[in-house]
Amino acid sequence: MLDMSWGEVMLIGGVALIVIGPKDLPKALRTLGQVTTKVRRMAGEFQHQFSEAIREAELDEVRRDVEGVKRTVDAAKPGFNPVDTIRNEIRSAVEGRTPTSAAPTPATSAAPPKETGSFDVPRPSAEQQTAAASSTASKTETGPTP
Repeated sequence: MLDMSWGEVMLIGGVALIVIGPKDLPKALRTLGQVTTKVRRMAGEFQHQFSEAIREAELDEVRRDVEGVKRTVDAAKPGFNPVDTIRNEIRSAVEGRTPTSAAPTPATSAAPPKETGSFDVPRPSAEQQTAAASSTASKTETGPTP
């Protein structure tokens, strides 16, 4: 605590015995003990309040971070439906067209559509398919032309 050896404590006790006197020494030691207890208690309360203030400051910072994330999520909620977005992307990939969402979100309405990596190949109509099939059939019936 104060790094005093037994010799130093004995010296202080001897000086106190001479200065205070043997009659008042027990009363003085009791008062010294009470003062020391009060000082320790006040130091403990100060340390507790200080650490509590630090915890509250950290909690306020965490609370602000959580509120910021919550505001971000709430801002994206009205137009964001992940199930519909995935369903529309799969449907558009199968049908061979660019994806469109049921409810445009603020992020997707301002940005150009992303390329999905698939190529849009025009499919021939039913009439074009029948015309191609008939021309192929007529070439095989007549044989190759010289």
